[in-house]
Amino acid sequence: MTQLNAKPRFSKPSKMPCRSWSLEALDTCPASMSEGELVDACKGCYATTGFYAMPNVKEPRAHNKVDWQASDWVDVMVAELDNDRYFRWFDSGDVYHIGLAQKILEVMQRTPWCNHWLPTRMHKFEKFVPVLDAMNALPNVVVRLSSDSVTGEIVEGAANSSTIIPTVSHSLPSMSVCEAYDRGGKCKTCRLCWSKDVAVVAYPAHGKKMLKHVDSIVAINL
Repeated sequence: MTQLNAKPRFSKPSKMPCRSWSLEALDTCPASMSEGELVDACKGCYATTGFYAMPNVKEPRAHNKVDWQASDWVDVMVAELDNDRYFRWFDSGDVYHIGLAQKILEVMQRTPWCNHWLPTRMHKFEKFVPVLDAMNALPNVVVRLSSDSVTGEIVEGAANSSTIIPTVSHSLPSMSVCEAYDRGGKCKTCRLCWSKDVAVVAYPAHGKKMLKHVDSIVAINL
């Protein structure tokens, strides 16, 4: 029998101007794997090190993996977002289950006052595509399909996407470079990631783990 009384746990990443609902990285990221190994963008994942590796940070994410299955989760989430004007799904983890995707879609539909941003790689699985498309069709939602690349390759055909670049100098005219890295690592007033008008957001590589991985990839390609 499905449990009642959902109690979603939220995070407030220091970079972000809003709250986030998240899951544990890699454990809920089936699209992070290709041919038995992590894709390049996930090999340097920030959400597997440092602050994110602490038990008090991991525990709420593990809680959310069970909690979303509560029958009243959608109602509780809608009530929780009553005063939120911007919201990020998954500052770690991904929408790994089709049932979760369908519930998130309903939350988005019922919170038109809130601007939702959902980054994902789950577009790789055909059954998720209709739900992700339905999300991105909503005026208050941007679903950004995440590239597996750390050298600026993009997801072809995506209305909205993101990619990692080694440095700002590797960006292309078609890309909007994340401004946080000129702002002490914080979004501040920038809302590029929530804008449907921004086709591709490029994130310069950052963090020791990612920088080390990107350096190795760039060296191989020289």
